[in-house]
Amino acid sequence: MGKEGELNLKSVFLPFLSTSHIIPLVDMARLFAIHGIDVTIITTPGNATVFQKSVDLDSSRGRSIRTHLVNFPAAQVGLPPGIEAFNVDTPPEMAPRIYMGLAILQPCFEQLFHDLRPDFIVTDMFHPWTVEAAAKLRIPRIMFHGASYLARSAAHAVEQYAPHLAAKSDSDRFVLPGLPERLEMTRLQLPDWLRSPNQYTELMKTIKESEKKSYGSLFNSFYDLESAYYEHYKGVMGTKSWGIGPVSLWANQDASDKAARGYAKEEDEEEEEGWHKWLNTKAKSSVLYVSFGSMNKFPYSQLVEIAHALEDSGKDFIWVVRKNDGVGEGEKFLEEFEKKVKESKKGYLIWGWAPQLLILENPAIGGLVTHCGWNTVVESVNAGLPMVTWPLFAEHFFNEKLVVDVLKIGVSVGAKEWRNWNQFGSEVVKREDIGNAIGVMMSEESEELRRRAKTLSDAAKRAIQNGGSSHNNMKELIRELNQIKLSKAHQTSSTP
Repeated sequence: MGKEGELNLKSVFLPFLSTSHIIPLVDMARLFAIHGIDVTIITTPGNATVFQKSVDLDSSRGRSIRTHLVNFPAAQVGLPPGIEAFNVDTPPEMAPRIYMGLAILQPCFEQLFHDLRPDFIVTDMFHPWTVEAAAKLRIPRIMFHGASYLARSAAHAVEQYAPHLAAKSDSDRFVLPGLPERLEMTRLQLPDWLRSPNQYTELMKTIKESEKKSYGSLFNSFYDLESAYYEHYKGVMGTKSWGIGPVSLWANQDASDKAARGYAKEEDEEEEEGWHKWLNTKAKSSVLYVSFGSMNKFPYSQLVEIAHALEDSGKDFIWVVRKNDGVGEGEKFLEEFEKKVKESKKGYLIWGWAPQLLILENPAIGGLVTHCGWNTVVESVNAGLPMVTWPLFAEHFFNEKLVVDVLKIGVSVGAKEWRNWNQFGSEVVKREDIGNAIGVMMSEESEELRRRAKTLSDAAKRAIQNGGSSHNNMKELIRELNQIKLSKAHQTSSTP
């Protein structure tokens, strides 16, 4: 397709074993295939179920893309079959064993790089060892970041200046130094690895060192979304970087793509029909979409507060409930709540996975309650929707700063405490605070919020069109990779 693929560039993509990292990186791999690059995605059978339908669709369209499966060594590390990813269903005690399994697979991945003879590799940030593997093969390694430019810039500022150490208490606000805008946080909102050194701090240091040795980095972002931080990040890191987002908008333009994306089970047509029919009975921009991503779980006490807030809001809503929220008293409560809102036709609960792209583009959706995971933030921007922000873990509190303080398209519930993805944490956000944020976002007074969200949605669509910032970045990166291959071919042919 076009000049970019003329040299038949071959690539290998290696995602991390976590749905929230797999989906955007696979979308990126599919974009490279759209641009004429030969693509092989390496993963394990369990993780391939998240995206195989998308790859099969692309392959049927004549694109050069495939999946290479490597069996996860579950028995070797004492895991039951099928546990090979970090997600909401992963028991906390099993997480270290998954890391052990990954370490066992590393030589196998490296051998595959050698056997497949790619011209470049794109790997998740959580595979820092791949920078050395690429150097051995004399090919570029490009690193994928699952976060925003602002989040990475903010983390860098904390690492460099340690402003939190001067705060008098955990709840005292301090300014993140050296950033393009004045952003304030508290110690409790920082990831634990930034607050005080731990094992994860060392891992993040290794990741950063591997990024500096890489050819560059890829972000699921676009220039108009966070232009100041895009430039700032490249400056502080001193490395090349390309924002080629929104990847979900670019790689999933057909309804079939949107339905297949992230679908890790056989399609439940009855379920799809259910939410679709229900949404189509609702007025434009009247429904609230509530989802907290693929890695979150809440204690019973928090589920009760969310349910009451949704009911008291008087708004229609779709609530995506994770299966392990429904445990013990939580399960009974949610089932009773589902029955009640079904009868009143005010709410619709989706258990487990939801086709988020299809839901967000439905005209009835008027906004969403989100944990500020980067994939969801970008998908909300694509759809031109304002957000109620409820950060939980990872870099969510940094993303909230972008949504609420920089872009001004969100209303915060006022979450105060960062926690680990596989723990509940001590904070329970009260129904009044949730309800107040929903009330502000869904009110007629939020017109300015909606206008800004719509402007960004238009910018997202322009970014991926011919001549747009992300489209140009993609073309520029492929041009550079072609030149590297040409240069290598020339050196080989001129060697006596």
